Amino acid sequence: MYRITRPLNHNALLAFDTNEAREYLVVGKGVGFGRKPGERVQSLGNPDDLQLYLLSQQVGGRGTPRELIERIDPTVLDIAEDIYADARLTLGHIDPNMLLPLADHLAFAVARVRGGGAVDNPLTEDIRALFPREFEVAHRGVSELERRLGIVLGDDETGLIALHVHSALDSGHVEQAMQVAQLTRACIDAVERLTGAEIDVSSMDYNRLMTHVKYMVTRIINDERLSIDVNAMIRSEAPRSYQTAEAVCSEMTHLLGKPVSTLEVGYLAMHIARVAGE
Repeated sequence: MYRITRPLNHNALLAFDTNEAREYLVVGKGVGFGRKPGERVQSLGNPDDLQLYLLSQQVGGRGTPRELIERIDPTVLDIAEDIYADARLTLGHIDPNMLLPLADHLAFAVARVRGGGAVDNPLTEDIRALFPREFEVAHRGVSELERRLGIVLGDDETGLIALHVHSALDSGHVEQAMQVAQLTRACIDAVERLTGAEIDVSSMDYNRLMTHVKYMVTRIINDERLSIDVNAMIRSEAPRSYQTAEAVCSEMTHLLGKPVSTLEVGYLAMHIARVAGE
């Protein structure tokens, strides 16, 4: 048995499970339509069509889910659910726990724009290149927000929303996704500086390099190691690229504060050699 605590909009409500003595945020198409506070129902609908979020745990140190919901515009919550549903359809399994932190992020972004402020995200283009499908999902959500609220967030904010989507793919954290983007940018900058050539960001070799560096950074963060050594071969066939890769890996060690396996050098050098034409 559920007692409706508060309808939020047509697609979301708060409900108290009288059997479990727990309160949930319930999200699903039409679940909130026509509901009244205090109403008691045996069922809220088809369980396969609903998402239930227990309102108890802290969310990113910003308070309980109940406290977040109290201060979030229901329309913003609805748009966050749209982004979650789009991500699940586009990308497959998505951690449902992304919903409330994403809604909280959107609410602050909307408030910032209404207050005349704007976020400055220097990693926007890197995020777009590293996580293109996540960026597309975020862009559709931002477009819907503009349509419904008249608020224009822009590409810099879209990039940050894309990080929320990406982090939900493996129950990771937005902070780690941002760290991957920052370190990837630092690595690409180092390659350009050490080779003396600007990389063509539209080239296939650049995309391959970006993808390799993304997974390389992720491996280092997660303490994963390669098992095959190609260093001797690459050192012989592309010595300048190998030296550049060694220097980049040294910088990565400094930026990450943890050692980079020597096995990473050869694989990075292969991609640098393609970009540099060696």
